[in-house]
Amino acid sequence: MVFGGRYIFLSTFFAGVFLILLAQPLRAEPSFETDVLPILRANCFRCHGEKTHKAELSLTNQARLLKGGESGEAVVPGKPQESLLYELLRDGDMPPEKEKPRPTKAQIETIRAWIAAGAKFAGGKIETARVTQHDVIPIMLLRCTVCHGGRRREAKLDLRTRASMLAGGKSGPAMVPGRPQDSLLLKRIHAGEMPPRRKLVEVSIKVMLPNEIKTVSRWIAQGAVEISDPPGLATGKPDPLVSDKDRDFWAFHPPRKPAVPKLKDAAQVRNPIDNFILRRLQAKGLTLSPEADRLTLLRRAHVDLIGLPPTPEEVKAFLADSDPRAYEKLIDRLLASPHYGERWGRHWLDLAGYCDSEGIQHSDPLRPFAYRYRDYVIRSFNNDKPYDRFLLEQIAGDELADYENAKTITQELYDNLVATAFLRMSADGTFANITGFVPDRLKVVDDQMEVLGSAVMGLSLKCARCHSHKFDPIPQRDYYRLTAMFKGALDEHDWLRPRRQSGEPGSKDRYLPFVTDQERRAWQEKTKNLKGKEKEKHPQPLIRALWDRGEPSPTYILRRGNYLTPGRLVQPGVPAALTDGKTPPEIKPPWPGAKKTGRRLALARWLVEDDHPLTARVMVNRLWKRHFETGIVATLDNFGRAGARPTHPELLDYLATEFVRRGWSIKTMHRLVMTSATYRQSSKVTAQAERLDPENRLLWRTPLRRLDAETLRDTLLAVAGRLDLTQFGPPQGVKVRADGLVTSVAGPKGWRRSVYVQQRRTQIPTILENFDLPRMNPNCITRPVSTVAPQALHLLNNAMIHDLAGKFAERVREEAGDDPRQQIQRAWLIALGRQPTSEEREIASVSLEQLTDLWVKLLENGADPKEAARRALHNFCHALMNSAAFLYVD
Repeated sequence: MVFGGRYIFLSTFFAGVFLILLAQPLRAEPSFETDVLPILRANCFRCHGEKTHKAELSLTNQARLLKGGESGEAVVPGKPQESLLYELLRDGDMPPEKEKPRPTKAQIETIRAWIAAGAKFAGGKIETARVTQHDVIPIMLLRCTVCHGGRRREAKLDLRTRASMLAGGKSGPAMVPGRPQDSLLLKRIHAGEMPPRRKLVEVSIKVMLPNEIKTVSRWIAQGAVEISDPPGLATGKPDPLVSDKDRDFWAFHPPRKPAVPKLKDAAQVRNPIDNFILRRLQAKGLTLSPEADRLTLLRRAHVDLIGLPPTPEEVKAFLADSDPRAYEKLIDRLLASPHYGERWGRHWLDLAGYCDSEGIQHSDPLRPFAYRYRDYVIRSFNNDKPYDRFLLEQIAGDELADYENAKTITQELYDNLVATAFLRMSADGTFANITGFVPDRLKVVDDQMEVLGSAVMGLSLKCARCHSHKFDPIPQRDYYRLTAMFKGALDEHDWLRPRRQSGEPGSKDRYLPFVTDQERRAWQEKTKNLKGKEKEKHPQPLIRALWDRGEPSPTYILRRGNYLTPGRLVQPGVPAALTDGKTPPEIKPPWPGAKKTGRRLALARWLVEDDHPLTARVMVNRLWKRHFETGIVATLDNFGRAGARPTHPELLDYLATEFVRRGWSIKTMHRLVMTSATYRQSSKVTAQAERLDPENRLLWRTPLRRLDAETLRDTLLAVAGRLDLTQFGPPQGVKVRADGLVTSVAGPKGWRRSVYVQQRRTQIPTILENFDLPRMNPNCITRPVSTVAPQALHLLNNAMIHDLAGKFAERVREEAGDDPRQQIQRAWLIALGRQPTSEEREIASVSLEQLTDLWVKLLENGADPKEAARRALHNFCHALMNSAAFLYVD
């Protein structure tokens, strides 16, 4: 009875619940028009409505919503967790934090329920998206055209276009529109015959994915629909992604020459730079520091311009020059020095990401001819090559003149080709099949965009690879339009591996044989009687270059930067934010009959237009940074909205316009900057100035700077008399000890300057790495300045440093004799470019005497007293090499 009673009770309970549920009105599934659209209109149409389509996304109707935007599909019916619309709303990423109103939790739940129920629209029907050739061609490019494309047509089959698929190959048409089951292309794919499994790794591709096969099948089933390609920009219509309001930012407008400020007190002014600096200083109640003494200026100028200390003879000559223009003459002499290009070329090599090896894999193979680019850069700076020409050659040197049909390869033609290695310096693992797939190639392309953006344009372009830039008006579309400008030479679907083979223009490596006639004849003469292994020791001279091959594949936006989710087709172009949106770059073959696109040449010419908003500004800002430690814009690679604002905007524009007016001459800008009173002031700190401007942003003094890695190493070698000043050619090698210490290998005349030491990614010389020489990834805009224990320990304990200190001591003894006081003065002059102060001289004398006494005690009885003095001088010179006065530039 108990059990029966419980049963009756439960039955009655559930029956009651059921009746209650029946009494509730059934809730209809959410519909787009009545439930979802009002939420979107209230919260999202500001950015994704009828007029504004940020990230190329509009949420106004079924077609646009299902089409999605640059990041992919906004809605996946039945799958809210895979739908970007729900994901971004749920996580609070959209609308942006500052935007109001924002959808409530209940509204977001409504959108989730609508998607989960199938994302139905009026009529309950979801339109099936039409598949076009632009959905299929990216698949063909990714999976098939490596064997059935422009360069290679196995079975005479080309799968790059609808027409070529219909034309077919040896076996007939590749497809039959409307009949996927009869299409040879799909038959071979379904049978697992294509692509051939045994060749996948050889050509670095993978088999077609199921969703890709489905897309191809749908396209053929729908009749292989082909639509016209979208036009480029500048059609006369407003750009839907970049407005005039977006362009309203100081860095996106051309620089205009400002009037030079007039000052009440102009006593310190030496040139217009000082007017701009003093105006802000005087407004703050400050002024420039007094001018530094002559020897301080001498060492400062030497380090800044040639990266080497002044010799005792140069110190003597400068002090003896009574000409009022002695300092100006010093600047001219240093700018004319062959070592100027070594110093300032190294700065540019940082921007290019220069390396003598490929990186990526542990093997880190060497680049046998990378040094040609290093030498080109050094010669360009020494010759004061106009910066606009310098950029033209590096970005599009192969499109400046017809080198392939030239009767003679002149130095100019050679330089044009060598210069293009600017875009070949980032790490490139595509030399190997296993690291040569499309994603690996796209990484190389992305690195080149980063190098171009950070070094030349001062913009963080890489942020727009996966999505529209969060801060600057650079839509994802413009990133891919810019990559399309390089597609003739850097095509992920028509790739040249960074390997040295024949070097012939039609080969599959990235080397060309067009060295100067003189070098070619010298090599032929040297090897004419050599055979076998002996001849292999003298390989054909080649150039590591980038060149346009004339038949680029189409460029598609990659949604979220994923090569597996291509979006819409884009045409080559430049960032719309830096143009008026109405004038496209003029792209045409560089000369009649040229088999080149002319795209990079159009880009390069646009970059060096006199009124380009960024090119001149970015370069003069970088030059300013090298002389004053901080740029007028502190973020050297980011002039956009997220970057720093210029401390002296009018001065920046004055320098930029002067740079262009004076023929883009870098040396002229050095003279202007270094002859200013601002540059010539001392580094002395005053309490009032430090209180009013603690960070020295207004430049009331010259900043104290530590020698960078190369200058420190070169200076150590120079004072020891072991610096080999041989220029150019293959790099000096390095060796790696078992404990990991990496050192450069000395030659007959000593060690070469650091710029000529092999720059292998996995074997950076330890002293350079300790003092902040970076690993290029892909380049270096601003080197860090660290203060860490390994720096002091290296200078104190390293065997090579000890040897150099010994050579330094020998030099001092040879030039000053055995008199300790004369030795101290000579050591100071060699190492620091000046005589010691009376206090320094007294401390040094006592120290040297104590060291000598100590060595007398340490050496065995009867030892030569001169040996004790020699060892003491060795210790003294070693200490001087470790001193702050040696390591820092005042």
